[in-house]
Amino acid sequence: MSNNRGRGLQANALGTFDTVVMAIAGSAPAYSLAATTAVLVGAVGLASPAALLWCAIPMLGIALAFSYLGRIDVNAGASYSWVGRTLHPFLGFISGWALVVSATIFMVAGSLPAGSMTLSLFDSGLADNVALSTVVGAAWFLVMLVVVLGGARLTVRAQLLMSGIELAILLLFVVLALFHTGTARTFDWSWLGFSHFDGVSGFASGALIAAFYYWGWDVTSNLSEETRNSRRTTGLAGLIGVGIVFALFEVFTIAVNVILSADQIAANDANVLGVLGEEIWPGWGGKLLIVAVMLSTIATLETTLIQVTRSLFAMGRDRTMPAALGKVHRTWNTPHVAIAVVGGVALAMFIASNALGSVGEILSDAISAIGLQIAVYYGLAGLAVVVAYRKMLFRSAGNFLLGGLWPLCGALFMFWIFVESLGELSSAAIAIGIGGLAVGLIPMLWYWKQGSDYYRPARLDATRTVEADYVPDEHVSEHARAYEGLPTDF
Repeated sequence: MSNNRGRGLQANALGTFDTVVMAIAGSAPAYSLAATTAVLVGAVGLASPAALLWCAIPMLGIALAFSYLGRIDVNAGASYSWVGRTLHPFLGFISGWALVVSATIFMVAGSLPAGSMTLSLFDSGLADNVALSTVVGAAWFLVMLVVVLGGARLTVRAQLLMSGIELAILLLFVVLALFHTGTARTFDWSWLGFSHFDGVSGFASGALIAAFYYWGWDVTSNLSEETRNSRRTTGLAGLIGVGIVFALFEVFTIAVNVILSADQIAANDANVLGVLGEEIWPGWGGKLLIVAVMLSTIATLETTLIQVTRSLFAMGRDRTMPAALGKVHRTWNTPHVAIAVVGGVALAMFIASNALGSVGEILSDAISAIGLQIAVYYGLAGLAVVVAYRKMLFRSAGNFLLGGLWPLCGALFMFWIFVESLGELSSAAIAIGIGGLAVGLIPMLWYWKQGSDYYRPARLDATRTVEADYVPDEHVSEHARAYEGLPTDF
Protein backbone atom coordinates (compact mmCIF):
# COMPACT_ATOMS: atom_id res chain seq x y z
CA MET A 1 0.00 0.00 0.00
CA SER A 2 1.09 3.57 -0.51
CA ASN A 3 2.48 5.59 2.36
CA ASN A 4 0.38 8.12 4.18
CA ARG A 5 0.39 11.50 2.49
CA GLY A 6 -1.34 14.42 4.18
CA ARG A 7 -4.11 14.31 6.74
CA GLY A 8 -6.29 11.36 7.60
CA LEU A 9 -9.97 11.07 8.42
CA GLN A 10 -11.21 11.96 11.91
CA ALA A 11 -10.32 9.02 14.17
CA ASN A 12 -12.65 7.77 16.97
CA ALA A 13 -15.61 9.92 15.85
CA LEU A 14 -18.20 7.09 16.08
CA GLY A 15 -19.13 4.63 18.83
CA THR A 16 -20.85 1.22 18.69
CA PHE A 17 -24.43 2.55 18.89
CA ASP A 18 -23.69 5.16 16.18
CA THR A 19 -22.32 2.45 13.92
CA VAL A 20 -25.34 0.15 14.38
CA VAL A 21 -27.61 3.08 13.47
CA MET A 22 -25.53 3.69 10.34
CA ALA A 23 -25.83 -0.02 9.36
CA ILE A 24 -29.64 0.05 9.67
CA ALA A 25 -29.89 3.40 7.88
CA GLY A 26 -27.61 2.07 5.13
CA SER A 27 -30.08 -0.71 4.32
CA ALA A 28 -32.92 1.87 4.51
CA PRO A 29 -35.78 -0.41 5.61
CA ALA A 30 -38.69 1.92 4.74
CA TYR A 31 -37.18 3.07 1.43
CA SER A 32 -36.28 -0.48 0.36
CA LEU A 33 -39.80 -1.67 1.08
CA ALA A 34 -41.46 1.26 -0.68
CA ALA A 35 -39.24 1.34 -3.76
CA THR A 36 -38.57 -2.34 -4.23
CA THR A 37 -41.64 -4.30 -3.09
CA ALA A 38 -43.52 -3.76 -6.36
CA VAL A 39 -40.43 -4.77 -8.34
CA LEU A 40 -40.00 -7.90 -6.20
CA VAL A 41 -43.69 -8.85 -6.39
CA GLY A 42 -43.57 -8.28 -10.16
CA ALA A 43 -40.65 -10.74 -10.38
CA VAL A 44 -41.73 -13.50 -7.97
CA GLY A 45 -45.30 -12.76 -6.82
CA LEU A 46 -46.26 -14.39 -3.52
CA ALA A 47 -42.71 -15.74 -3.14
CA SER A 48 -41.45 -12.29 -2.07
CA PRO A 49 -41.02 -13.27 1.61
CA ALA A 50 -39.14 -16.41 0.50
CA ALA A 51 -36.77 -14.40 -1.72
CA LEU A 52 -35.92 -12.15 1.23
CA LEU A 53 -35.47 -15.12 3.58
CA TRP A 54 -33.24 -17.17 1.30
CA CYS A 55 -31.18 -14.14 0.36
CA ALA A 56 -30.70 -13.20 4.04
CA ILE A 57 -28.78 -16.42 4.79
CA PRO A 58 -25.96 -15.86 2.23
CA MET A 59 -26.08 -12.10 3.00
CA LEU A 60 -25.22 -12.93 6.62
CA GLY A 61 -22.27 -14.89 5.22
CA ILE A 62 -21.09 -11.74 3.43
CA ALA A 63 -21.61 -9.70 6.62
CA LEU A 64 -19.41 -12.25 8.43
CA ALA A 65 -16.78 -11.85 5.69
CA PHE A 66 -16.76 -8.06 6.22
CA SER A 67 -16.55 -8.59 9.99
CA TYR A 68 -13.57 -10.96 9.77
CA LEU A 69 -11.74 -8.87 7.15
CA GLY A 70 -12.33 -5.66 9.11
CA ARG A 71 -10.45 -7.19 12.05
CA ILE A 72 -7.21 -7.49 10.06
CA ASP A 73 -7.31 -4.46 7.73
CA VAL A 74 -8.93 -1.18 8.77
CA ASN A 75 -9.43 0.76 5.54
CA ALA A 76 -12.06 3.27 4.34
CA GLY A 77 -12.03 1.42 0.99
CA ALA A 78 -13.14 -1.85 2.70
CA SER A 79 -13.58 -4.53 -0.02
CA TYR A 80 -11.44 -2.46 -2.40
CA SER A 81 -8.49 -2.96 -0.03
CA TRP A 82 -9.30 -6.49 1.16
CA VAL A 83 -9.90 -8.03 -2.26
CA GLY A 84 -6.84 -6.26 -3.69
CA ARG A 85 -4.62 -7.65 -0.93
CA THR A 86 -5.94 -11.23 -1.07
CA LEU A 87 -7.21 -12.14 -4.54
CA HIS A 88 -5.65 -9.62 -6.97
CA PRO A 89 -5.33 -5.80 -7.15
CA PHE A 90 -7.33 -5.76 -10.41
CA LEU A 91 -10.21 -7.56 -8.69
CA GLY A 92 -9.81 -5.23 -5.71
CA PHE A 93 -10.14 -2.18 -7.93
CA ILE A 94 -13.22 -3.63 -9.68
CA SER A 95 -14.68 -4.35 -6.22
CA GLY A 96 -14.23 -0.72 -5.20
CA TRP A 97 -15.43 0.51 -8.59
CA ALA A 98 -18.59 -1.64 -8.35
CA LEU A 99 -19.46 0.11 -5.09
CA VAL A 100 -18.70 3.56 -6.53
CA VAL A 101 -20.86 2.98 -9.63
CA SER A 102 -23.76 1.30 -7.80
CA ALA A 103 -23.79 4.08 -5.19
CA THR A 104 -23.70 6.80 -7.85
CA ILE A 105 -26.59 5.17 -9.76
CA PHE A 106 -28.43 5.02 -6.44
CA MET A 107 -28.19 8.79 -6.12
CA VAL A 108 -30.75 8.92 -8.94
CA ALA A 109 -32.74 5.85 -7.85
CA GLY A 110 -32.91 7.20 -4.29
CA SER A 111 -33.34 10.92 -4.87
CA LEU A 112 -36.34 10.63 -7.21
CA PRO A 113 -38.44 8.82 -4.55
CA ALA A 114 -37.22 11.33 -1.92
CA GLY A 115 -38.64 14.07 -4.12
CA SER A 116 -41.87 12.29 -5.01
CA MET A 117 -42.52 11.23 -1.38
CA THR A 118 -42.02 14.81 -0.17
CA LEU A 119 -44.43 16.10 -2.84
CA SER A 120 -47.04 13.43 -2.06
CA LEU A 121 -47.30 14.72 1.50
CA PHE A 122 -48.81 17.90 0.03
CA ASP A 123 -50.55 16.61 -3.10
CA SER A 124 -50.60 12.98 -4.27
CA GLY A 125 -50.98 14.14 -7.89
CA LEU A 126 -47.60 15.89 -7.79
CA ALA A 127 -45.75 12.69 -6.85
CA ASP A 128 -45.77 11.38 -10.46
CA ASN A 129 -44.27 14.57 -11.87
CA VAL A 130 -40.70 13.41 -12.70
CA ALA A 131 -39.35 16.93 -13.32
CA LEU A 132 -40.65 18.29 -10.00
CA SER A 133 -39.60 15.14 -8.12
CA THR A 134 -36.11 15.54 -9.56
CA VAL A 135 -35.86 19.15 -8.35
CA VAL A 136 -37.05 18.33 -4.81
CA GLY A 137 -34.91 15.16 -4.71
CA ALA A 138 -31.88 17.15 -5.83
CA ALA A 139 -32.52 19.65 -3.03
CA TRP A 140 -32.57 16.85 -0.43
CA PHE A 141 -29.44 15.38 -1.98
CA LEU A 142 -27.62 18.72 -1.66
CA VAL A 143 -28.65 18.99 2.01
CA MET A 144 -27.17 15.52 2.67
CA LEU A 145 -24.05 16.48 0.73
CA VAL A 146 -23.51 19.41 3.11
CA VAL A 147 -24.12 17.17 6.17
CA VAL A 148 -21.60 14.57 4.95
CA LEU A 149 -19.14 17.37 4.21
CA GLY A 150 -19.51 18.50 7.83
CA GLY A 151 -17.95 15.31 9.21
CA ALA A 152 -18.80 11.93 10.74
CA ARG A 153 -20.23 13.32 14.01
CA LEU A 154 -22.67 15.66 12.25
CA THR A 155 -23.60 12.82 9.88
CA VAL A 156 -24.46 10.51 12.78
CA ARG A 157 -26.50 13.16 14.62
CA ALA A 158 -28.62 13.70 11.51
CA GLN A 159 -28.88 9.94 11.08
CA LEU A 160 -30.05 9.34 14.66
CA LEU A 161 -32.89 11.82 14.18
CA MET A 162 -34.06 10.53 10.78
CA SER A 163 -33.67 6.80 11.43
CA GLY A 164 -35.09 7.07 14.96
CA ILE A 165 -38.38 8.53 13.67
CA GLU A 166 -38.43 6.08 10.73
CA LEU A 167 -38.00 2.99 12.95
CA ALA A 168 -40.58 4.23 15.47
CA ILE A 169 -43.18 4.58 12.67
CA LEU A 170 -42.30 1.17 11.18
CA LEU A 171 -42.60 -0.57 14.57
CA LEU A 172 -45.98 1.10 15.16
CA PHE A 173 -47.23 -0.35 11.86
CA VAL A 174 -45.82 -3.79 12.68
CA VAL A 175 -48.12 -3.81 15.72
CA LEU A 176 -51.09 -2.36 13.80
CA ALA A 177 -50.65 -4.90 10.96
CA LEU A 178 -50.88 -7.78 13.46
CA PHE A 179 -54.35 -6.60 14.53
CA HIS A 180 -55.60 -5.65 11.06
CA THR A 181 -58.71 -7.57 10.03
CA GLY A 182 -59.50 -6.82 6.35
CA THR A 183 -57.28 -8.99 4.15
CA ALA A 184 -56.87 -9.78 0.45
CA ARG A 185 -55.64 -13.30 1.25
CA THR A 186 -54.76 -15.54 4.21
CA PHE A 187 -51.17 -16.04 5.34
CA ASP A 188 -49.61 -19.23 3.98
CA TRP A 189 -46.34 -20.81 5.15
CA SER A 190 -45.64 -21.75 1.53
CA TRP A 191 -44.72 -18.07 0.95
CA LEU A 192 -41.46 -18.86 2.74
CA GLY A 193 -40.70 -21.93 0.61
CA PHE A 194 -39.72 -22.51 -3.00
CA SER A 195 -43.07 -23.54 -4.50
CA HIS A 196 -44.09 -20.06 -5.72
CA PHE A 197 -40.92 -19.37 -7.73
CA ASP A 198 -41.03 -19.72 -11.49
CA GLY A 199 -38.16 -22.21 -11.65
CA VAL A 200 -34.48 -21.57 -10.93
CA SER A 201 -34.25 -18.42 -13.06
CA GLY A 202 -37.30 -16.97 -11.29
CA PHE A 203 -35.65 -17.57 -7.93
CA ALA A 204 -32.43 -15.93 -9.17
CA SER A 205 -34.20 -12.78 -10.36
CA GLY A 206 -36.00 -12.54 -7.00
CA ALA A 207 -32.75 -13.05 -5.10
CA LEU A 208 -31.03 -10.31 -7.12
CA ILE A 209 -33.73 -7.82 -6.14
CA ALA A 210 -33.60 -9.05 -2.53
CA ALA A 211 -29.85 -8.32 -2.51
CA PHE A 212 -30.72 -4.68 -3.25
CA TYR A 213 -33.01 -4.61 -0.17
CA TYR A 214 -30.15 -5.54 2.14
CA TRP A 215 -27.42 -3.51 0.44
CA GLY A 216 -25.96 -0.68 2.49
CA TRP A 217 -25.22 -2.23 5.92
CA ASP A 218 -21.54 -2.37 4.89
CA VAL A 219 -21.25 1.44 5.24
CA THR A 220 -19.90 0.56 8.71
CA SER A 221 -16.74 -0.83 7.07
CA ASN A 222 -16.25 2.35 5.01
CA LEU A 223 -16.42 4.29 8.29
CA SER A 224 -13.85 2.05 9.99
CA GLU A 225 -11.09 4.68 10.05
CA GLU A 226 -13.48 7.01 11.92
CA THR A 227 -14.85 4.43 14.42
CA ARG A 228 -13.65 3.65 17.95
CA ASN A 229 -12.37 0.09 18.38
CA SER A 230 -13.32 -0.42 14.74
CA ARG A 231 -11.77 -3.88 14.37
CA ARG A 232 -14.56 -5.24 16.53
CA THR A 233 -17.26 -2.59 16.16
CA THR A 234 -17.79 -2.25 12.40
CA GLY A 235 -18.29 -5.96 11.72
CA LEU A 236 -20.59 -6.48 14.70
CA ALA A 237 -22.68 -3.45 13.72
CA GLY A 238 -23.03 -4.81 10.18
CA LEU A 239 -24.30 -8.16 11.47
CA ILE A 240 -26.78 -6.51 13.85
CA GLY A 241 -27.97 -4.23 11.03
CA VAL A 242 -28.63 -7.16 8.67
CA GLY A 243 -30.58 -8.97 11.42
CA ILE A 244 -32.81 -5.99 12.25
CA VAL A 245 -33.65 -5.05 8.66
CA PHE A 246 -34.31 -8.71 7.79
CA ALA A 247 -37.01 -8.85 10.48
CA LEU A 248 -38.59 -5.60 9.24
CA PHE A 249 -38.46 -6.69 5.58
CA GLU A 250 -40.14 -10.03 6.32
CA VAL A 251 -42.94 -8.58 8.46
CA PHE A 252 -43.83 -5.88 5.96
CA THR A 253 -43.56 -8.09 2.87
CA ILE A 254 -45.86 -10.68 4.46
CA ALA A 255 -48.24 -7.81 5.39
CA VAL A 256 -48.25 -6.66 1.74
CA ASN A 257 -49.08 -10.22 0.62
CA VAL A 258 -51.90 -10.49 3.16
CA ILE A 259 -53.46 -7.01 2.96
CA LEU A 260 -52.94 -5.74 -0.62
CA SER A 261 -54.25 -7.19 -3.87
CA ALA A 262 -51.99 -7.72 -6.88
CA ASP A 263 -53.73 -4.80 -8.66
CA GLN A 264 -53.06 -2.43 -5.75
CA ILE A 265 -49.38 -3.35 -5.75
CA ALA A 266 -49.03 -2.98 -9.53
CA ALA A 267 -50.85 0.37 -9.58
CA ASN A 268 -48.57 1.87 -6.90
CA ASP A 269 -45.16 0.67 -7.99
CA ALA A 270 -43.19 3.48 -6.29
CA ASN A 271 -45.43 3.87 -3.22
CA VAL A 272 -46.56 0.43 -2.05
CA LEU A 273 -45.83 1.26 1.58
CA GLY A 274 -48.06 4.36 1.48
CA VAL A 275 -50.97 2.28 0.15
CA LEU A 276 -50.34 -0.37 2.83
CA GLY A 277 -50.39 2.32 5.51
CA GLU A 278 -53.70 3.67 4.20
CA GLU A 279 -55.24 0.16 4.35
CA ILE A 280 -53.99 -0.46 7.90
CA TRP A 281 -54.86 3.00 9.27
CA PRO A 282 -57.16 4.95 6.90
CA GLY A 283 -56.54 8.67 6.92
CA TRP A 284 -53.28 8.86 8.86
CA GLY A 285 -51.57 5.60 7.97
CA GLY A 286 -50.54 6.43 4.43
CA LYS A 287 -49.17 9.84 5.41
CA LEU A 288 -47.17 8.45 8.35
CA LEU A 289 -45.57 5.72 6.27
CA ILE A 290 -44.78 8.23 3.53
CA VAL A 291 -42.94 10.27 6.19
CA ALA A 292 -41.04 7.10 7.19
CA VAL A 293 -40.11 6.40 3.57
CA MET A 294 -39.08 9.99 2.97
CA LEU A 295 -36.81 10.01 6.04
CA SER A 296 -35.44 6.57 5.16
CA THR A 297 -34.64 7.67 1.62
CA ILE A 298 -32.90 10.84 2.74
CA ALA A 299 -31.03 8.87 5.44
CA THR A 300 -29.80 6.26 2.96
CA LEU A 301 -28.71 8.99 0.53
CA GLU A 302 -26.45 10.10 3.37
CA THR A 303 -24.99 6.63 4.05
CA THR A 304 -24.54 6.00 0.32
CA LEU A 305 -22.65 9.28 0.03
CA ILE A 306 -20.44 8.12 2.90
CA GLN A 307 -19.74 4.82 1.11
CA VAL A 308 -18.89 6.28 -2.27
CA THR A 309 -16.83 9.20 -0.95
CA ARG A 310 -14.83 7.05 1.50
CA SER A 311 -14.16 4.52 -1.28
CA LEU A 312 -12.99 7.28 -3.64
CA PHE A 313 -10.91 8.74 -0.80
CA ALA A 314 -9.11 5.39 -0.35
CA MET A 315 -8.58 5.14 -4.12
CA GLY A 316 -7.21 8.68 -4.34
CA ARG A 317 -4.92 8.03 -1.38
CA ASP A 318 -3.59 4.90 -3.07
CA ARG A 319 -3.19 6.73 -6.42
CA THR A 320 -5.54 4.34 -8.22
CA MET A 321 -7.77 7.34 -8.99
CA PRO A 322 -6.82 11.05 -9.18
CA ALA A 323 -4.80 11.89 -6.04
CA ALA A 324 -6.99 14.93 -5.28
CA LEU A 325 -9.78 12.52 -4.22
CA GLY A 326 -7.56 11.46 -1.29
CA LYS A 327 -7.37 14.99 0.13
CA VAL A 328 -8.95 15.72 3.52
CA HIS A 329 -10.43 19.08 4.55
CA ARG A 330 -8.38 20.81 7.27
CA THR A 331 -11.38 21.75 9.40
CA TRP A 332 -13.93 18.98 8.82
CA ASN A 333 -11.59 16.00 8.32
CA THR A 334 -13.73 14.83 5.39
CA PRO A 335 -12.67 13.96 1.81
CA HIS A 336 -14.12 17.22 0.46
CA VAL A 337 -12.85 16.78 -3.12
CA ALA A 338 -14.43 13.31 -3.41
CA ILE A 339 -17.70 14.67 -1.97
CA ALA A 340 -17.75 17.57 -4.45
CA VAL A 341 -17.03 15.25 -7.42
CA VAL A 342 -19.76 12.78 -6.42
CA GLY A 343 -22.20 15.66 -5.93
CA GLY A 344 -21.47 17.06 -9.37
CA VAL A 345 -21.79 13.70 -11.15
CA ALA A 346 -25.01 12.81 -9.33
CA LEU A 347 -26.64 16.15 -10.13
CA ALA A 348 -25.75 15.72 -13.81
CA MET A 349 -27.41 12.27 -13.70
CA PHE A 350 -30.54 13.80 -12.10
CA ILE A 351 -30.94 16.09 -15.09
CA ALA A 352 -30.39 13.19 -17.51
CA SER A 353 -32.95 11.05 -15.64
CA ASN A 354 -35.72 13.42 -16.66
CA ALA A 355 -35.58 11.90 -20.14
CA LEU A 356 -35.82 8.30 -18.92
CA GLY A 357 -39.53 8.02 -18.18
CA SER A 358 -41.59 7.50 -15.03
CA VAL A 359 -40.22 7.14 -11.52
CA GLY A 360 -41.31 3.48 -11.49
CA GLU A 361 -39.48 2.64 -14.74
CA ILE A 362 -36.29 4.36 -13.61
CA LEU A 363 -36.41 2.51 -10.29
CA SER A 364 -36.93 -0.92 -11.84
CA ASP A 365 -33.92 -0.76 -14.19
CA ALA A 366 -31.68 0.98 -11.65
CA ILE A 367 -32.43 -1.55 -8.89
CA SER A 368 -31.65 -4.50 -11.16
CA ALA A 369 -28.43 -2.86 -12.40
CA ILE A 370 -27.31 -2.07 -8.85
CA GLY A 371 -28.12 -5.66 -7.87
CA LEU A 372 -25.59 -6.94 -10.44
CA GLN A 373 -22.88 -4.62 -9.10
CA ILE A 374 -23.62 -5.48 -5.47
CA ALA A 375 -23.34 -9.19 -6.31
CA VAL A 376 -19.83 -8.57 -7.71
CA TYR A 377 -18.27 -6.76 -4.77
CA TYR A 378 -20.06 -8.77 -2.07
CA GLY A 379 -19.07 -12.01 -3.81
CA LEU A 380 -15.40 -11.00 -4.09
CA ALA A 381 -15.32 -10.06 -0.38
CA GLY A 382 -16.72 -13.50 0.47
CA LEU A 383 -13.84 -15.14 -1.42
CA ALA A 384 -11.28 -12.73 0.06
CA VAL A 385 -11.98 -13.72 3.67
CA VAL A 386 -11.41 -17.41 2.89
CA VAL A 387 -8.00 -16.59 1.35
CA ALA A 388 -7.01 -14.22 4.18
CA TYR A 389 -7.94 -16.74 6.90
CA ARG A 390 -6.98 -19.92 5.02
CA LYS A 391 -4.27 -20.91 7.56
CA MET A 392 -6.65 -20.47 10.50
CA LEU A 393 -9.86 -22.08 9.21
CA PHE A 394 -9.18 -25.53 10.67
CA ARG A 395 -8.11 -24.30 14.11
CA SER A 396 -11.71 -24.17 15.39
CA ALA A 397 -15.23 -25.01 14.28
CA GLY A 398 -16.16 -21.32 14.64
CA ASN A 399 -13.37 -20.19 12.32
CA PHE A 400 -14.30 -22.84 9.76
CA LEU A 401 -18.03 -22.04 9.75
CA LEU A 402 -18.09 -18.28 10.32
CA GLY A 403 -14.83 -17.27 8.63
CA GLY A 404 -14.81 -19.85 5.85
CA LEU A 405 -17.80 -21.96 4.86
CA TRP A 406 -20.62 -19.45 5.40
CA PRO A 407 -18.87 -16.51 3.65
CA LEU A 408 -17.82 -18.87 0.82
CA CYS A 409 -21.42 -20.02 0.34
CA GLY A 410 -22.47 -16.36 0.40
CA ALA A 411 -19.91 -15.54 -2.30
CA LEU A 412 -20.96 -18.46 -4.52
CA PHE A 413 -24.61 -17.43 -4.09
CA MET A 414 -23.81 -13.86 -5.17
CA PHE A 415 -21.96 -15.02 -8.29
CA TRP A 416 -24.72 -17.49 -9.10
CA ILE A 417 -27.50 -14.88 -8.98
CA PHE A 418 -25.30 -12.56 -11.07
CA VAL A 419 -24.95 -15.12 -13.87
CA GLU A 420 -28.42 -16.60 -13.61
CA SER A 421 -30.24 -13.26 -13.64
CA LEU A 422 -28.52 -11.99 -16.82
CA GLY A 423 -31.04 -13.92 -18.91
CA GLU A 424 -33.98 -12.39 -17.03
CA LEU A 425 -33.07 -8.69 -16.94
CA SER A 426 -33.97 -5.98 -19.44
CA SER A 427 -31.27 -4.84 -21.85
CA ALA A 428 -31.29 -1.42 -20.14
CA ALA A 429 -30.57 -2.96 -16.72
CA ILE A 430 -27.75 -5.13 -18.14
CA ALA A 431 -26.27 -2.15 -20.02
CA ILE A 432 -26.26 -0.03 -16.85
CA GLY A 433 -24.97 -2.88 -14.67
CA ILE A 434 -22.24 -4.39 -16.87
CA GLY A 435 -21.43 -1.17 -18.74
CA GLY A 436 -20.88 0.64 -15.46
CA LEU A 437 -18.36 -2.02 -14.36
CA ALA A 438 -16.61 -2.03 -17.76
CA VAL A 439 -15.94 1.72 -17.59
CA GLY A 440 -13.80 1.01 -14.51
CA LEU A 441 -11.23 -0.81 -16.66
CA ILE A 442 -10.03 2.55 -18.02
CA PRO A 443 -8.82 4.12 -14.71
CA MET A 444 -7.68 0.70 -13.49
CA LEU A 445 -5.30 0.11 -16.41
CA TRP A 446 -4.19 3.76 -16.54
CA TYR A 447 -3.10 3.93 -12.88
CA TRP A 448 -1.64 0.42 -13.03
CA LYS A 449 0.61 1.67 -15.86
CA GLN A 450 1.43 4.74 -13.73
CA GLY A 451 2.87 2.40 -11.10
CA SER A 452 0.50 2.90 -8.14
CA ASP A 453 1.74 1.05 -5.03
CA TYR A 454 -1.75 -0.46 -4.71
CA TYR A 455 -0.83 -2.85 -7.53
CA ARG A 456 2.12 -4.17 -5.48
CA PRO A 457 0.24 -4.99 -2.28
CA ALA A 458 1.38 -6.37 1.06
CA ARG A 459 -0.57 -9.63 1.14
CA LEU A 460 -3.32 -9.88 3.73
CA ASP A 461 -2.74 -12.88 6.01
CA ALA A 462 -4.86 -13.29 9.15
CA THR A 463 -2.19 -15.31 10.99
CA ARG A 464 0.20 -12.34 10.95
CA THR A 465 -2.41 -9.88 12.24
CA VAL A 466 -4.76 -11.79 14.54
CA GLU A 467 -1.86 -13.26 16.50
CA ALA A 468 -0.02 -9.93 16.79
CA ASP A 469 -0.30 -7.83 19.94
CA TYR A 470 -3.35 -5.63 19.67
CA VAL A 471 -2.81 -1.86 19.82
CA PRO A 472 -6.01 -0.20 21.12
CA ASP A 473 -7.54 2.55 19.02
CA GLU A 474 -7.06 5.18 21.73
CA HIS A 475 -3.28 4.95 21.24
CA VAL A 476 -3.62 5.95 17.57
CA SER A 477 -2.87 9.62 16.93
CA GLU A 478 -5.81 11.69 15.78
CA HIS A 479 -4.87 11.94 12.12
CA ALA A 480 -3.02 8.65 11.74
CA ARG A 481 -3.86 6.29 8.91
CA ALA A 482 -5.66 3.34 10.43
CA TYR A 483 -3.36 0.81 8.84
CA GLU A 484 -0.11 2.65 9.56
CA GLY A 485 2.48 1.15 11.92
CA LEU A 486 3.61 -2.45 12.01
CA PRO A 487 3.57 -4.42 8.76
CA THR A 488 0.81 -6.48 10.40
CA ASP A 489 -1.54 -3.48 9.98
CA PHE A 490 -1.87 -2.64 13.67
